[in-house]
Amino acid sequence: MLDIKWIRENPEKFDAAMQKRSATFKASDILTLDEEKRKKISIIQELQTKRNKFAQEMAEAKKKSGFNNVVKSSGQSAEAGWASSEIEVLLAAGRNINEELAAAENNFSVDEKLNELLATIPNVPHDSVPVGSDENHNVEIEKFGEPRKFSFTPKAHDEIGEALGMLDFEQSALMSGARFSTLSGGLAQLERALSNFMLDVALENNYREVSPPNLVKSEAMRFSGQLPKFAEEAFSTSDGYWLIPTSEVSLVNLVAKKTLSESELPLRFTAYTPCFRREAGSAGKDTKGLIRQHQFKKVELVSITSAEASEAEHERMTDISCEILRRLELPFRKILLCSGDMGFCAQKTYDLEVWLPSQKKYREISSCSNCGDFQARRASIKYKTKEGKTHFAHTLNGSALAVGRTLLAILENYQNEDGSVNVPEVLTRYLGAKVISLKARID
Repeated sequence: MLDIKWIRENPEKFDAAMQKRSATFKASDILTLDEEKRKKISIIQELQTKRNKFAQEMAEAKKKSGFNNVVKSSGQSAEAGWASSEIEVLLAAGRNINEELAAAENNFSVDEKLNELLATIPNVPHDSVPVGSDENHNVEIEKFGEPRKFSFTPKAHDEIGEALGMLDFEQSALMSGARFSTLSGGLAQLERALSNFMLDVALENNYREVSPPNLVKSEAMRFSGQLPKFAEEAFSTSDGYWLIPTSEVSLVNLVAKKTLSESELPLRFTAYTPCFRREAGSAGKDTKGLIRQHQFKKVELVSITSAEASEAEHERMTDISCEILRRLELPFRKILLCSGDMGFCAQKTYDLEVWLPSQKKYREISSCSNCGDFQARRASIKYKTKEGKTHFAHTLNGSALAVGRTLLAILENYQNEDGSVNVPEVLTRYLGAKVISLKARID
């Protein structure tokens, strides 16, 4: 969530940032509501001042007239036991002020409108982000590895997996519907090996492994920026819980409503969890295979840092995801996303795209984002400096990696003409095998 004070002081910058994001929000609309809210606060403050003034005048009038002594001796109530016209006027005025104050304090309509509007506004792009409307304006930063030259026509991962008898879509669709799959045998073991390998790389880089809840409340989804923007993309239960679309949601909420010491930062968390997404806007896209599933597994990295350290942490986090791909010896490229292609919470994002021989192009396998203080403002994540000043923290998240997409990249890049698949050398100690084949399943 953006700082309303910043919008108030920088309306032109806000409008320019929204144009970069291809968004239609205008500072003038936001500031109109903001002004209404501030007027309401001013009215409440004025009424509170009047109420306090009348209370003081009432006390003085009672004291001057000997009101308290009369009430005590007669046993009558204040209004019934005293006929002073001055007191009656003050009582009536006090009642009117209290009624006006209660009405103003209980009118939350403008607050709700402003909060709802602010909750739907995307983050402001960092100055280093290229301006553009879609993926065609993204900038390639670097490439690693050369795509393999096959002596045969490479097959798609779904064809390879089904031929091995270890990747099932048909029976999975029978039990769960489209965009679900089942791994078995060597591919199930490869998935487990990949997740353990990715977690180990994260631990090498001082991340703390976490096994968080996979069901969260609406508040946790709002704090991490998933609601209200992505409500249609997420799965919810009948009693108000949400299945996490990424463990970023759970990991960010580990520090929600906390004020940390700057000396504790950075905090680094990693988790391997299932993720659930409706893929509501992907009709007709990647309908075959593992690229776009309703349920998938991912190793996530989340960092909580000071404002000054977040840019360096972003580069560090992205390098960790790159290192995983390097060790797997998969060809990939690093992309800086343009302003119009970034996620809702991000102020800067690097995508890593792996080469898929069957498609003859690079496809996204990881996204590493610096969210600045955008999520921290929603979730009230703060830190206190040694000088005693309190600031909102910066949050960062990245996939290290999407396990299913990494598995399919291995199937395609390490496939053999006979249908078997070589195991990347770095995974052999996890898998205890060098080849996954139909004959021996795992050799």
